[in-house]
Amino acid sequence: MSEALTPETPEAVLDDAADQAEPEEPIKQRKNGLYPGVSDELAESMKSGWADTELHGLEPIPQAAHTAARRDALSARFPGERLVVPAGNLKTRSNDTEYPFRASVEYAYLTGNLTEDGVLVLEPVPGGHRATIYLLPRSDRENGEFWLSGQGELWVGRRHSLAEAEQLHGIPAADVRELAAALAEATGPVRVVRGHDAGIEAALTDKVTAERDEELRVFLSEARLVKDDFEAGELQKAVDSTVRGFEDVVKVLDRAEATSERYIEGTFFLRARVEGNDIGYGSICAAGPHACTLHWVRNDGPVRSGDLLLLDAGVETHTLYTADVTRTLPVNGTYTEIQRKIYDAVYESQEAGIAAVRPGAKYRDFHDAAQRVLAEKLVEWGLVEGPVERVLELGLQRRWTLHGTGHMLGMDVHDCAAARTETYVDATLEPGMCLTVEPGLYFQADDLTVPEEYRGIGVRIEDDILVTADGNRNLSAGLPRRSDEVEAWMASLKG
Repeated sequence: MSEALTPETPEAVLDDAADQAEPEEPIKQRKNGLYPGVSDELAESMKSGWADTELHGLEPIPQAAHTAARRDALSARFPGERLVVPAGNLKTRSNDTEYPFRASVEYAYLTGNLTEDGVLVLEPVPGGHRATIYLLPRSDRENGEFWLSGQGELWVGRRHSLAEAEQLHGIPAADVRELAAALAEATGPVRVVRGHDAGIEAALTDKVTAERDEELRVFLSEARLVKDDFEAGELQKAVDSTVRGFEDVVKVLDRAEATSERYIEGTFFLRARVEGNDIGYGSICAAGPHACTLHWVRNDGPVRSGDLLLLDAGVETHTLYTADVTRTLPVNGTYTEIQRKIYDAVYESQEAGIAAVRPGAKYRDFHDAAQRVLAEKLVEWGLVEGPVERVLELGLQRRWTLHGTGHMLGMDVHDCAAARTETYVDATLEPGMCLTVEPGLYFQADDLTVPEEYRGIGVRIEDDILVTADGNRNLSAGLPRRSDEVEAWMASLKG
């Protein structure tokens, strides 16, 4: 990786370069933390001789009409108030390298733009708001920023001009470098989505309150509870890619046995990067007893024939919608008798949970339905004393079921997390909501309350379910779930 030339101000470098480094020793000087010598002739040369690359006649992004409707809803909720929604900034990984950037969900939801440092501002005007998207413009070639700054376009690639951004997103665009000063001088009520841009928040320190800002965050979280047609389509794309990623994994299980869970992780990641933006969350590639650790993301354990592999993974699309799918697979392609017994119980539980997902049902209904089946199985197997109503009332099944049966899904894998209880877990399901149904049973390797043959077995089955007008649609139905179908599917891929 090349070392970027990163002056605090390009102008200072160009003016003082001769005093900072000997031209014949640029490498040595760079290692000393100084900038290389830049002659006047080179500085002048770098200013000119570049073709005009401005793009014209760009088509709006596919979701432009949807983001406009979302901004209209936001405007109606907070009339007369200035609303500030930042994308966020690059975060340092180590020294002079950064983590890959992912725009804040609120900003991406309202604009469709995914670039760092962007800020959406809704300015109150008579009858509503005027939206402006503040972005970094093209790198300045006159002052050398495009080749002397570590974030200049020569180093990190071309970005859209402000005029191009307006065409793409359907929002007037302005230079974000002027925004903080303008916000500091602004008057009237302001709300900002916190936690993404410290500079923007600092400019608004005396103008905002935590309580009012939280109301903005909650509204934007609840707005995402019901997905529009574009969002449902993106979720299906994410799931379809995820299905192919699971197929990829099954095809290389023999190689994973020769290495570790990391081979599975890397195989799925390749599909996510080829077809999407990234993985939607850290892949759980849990073989053997690791399946009993709910968020096993170390993925450094062995993969052994005869064990189960719990694979919980999802592809994130280029518009930041993610799948979240889990299958528990026999590494050698065939479940043992005890593995099948536990797997089939979880499958039966999931079937009950999915059947409870429909418009007008309570959100908690699918969890209750799935938990009842698992409690019945535990009583039937003699692992807990019945009757089932007693087990459920005391929550005794939770020693082995551990977690809730699902969550909302969207631009966050655990979407709408800031929504109020009454609009989420205590609410009624509506068409357009998308949630996971993912019951599981986990028998820890050191659990002396269960027979030895159960210990170290963990099973979870998870699918992404879209609520429809007349019931639900399983977006991940392309992956087999029933144990015999899983075995046949694996055999066909390995054959």
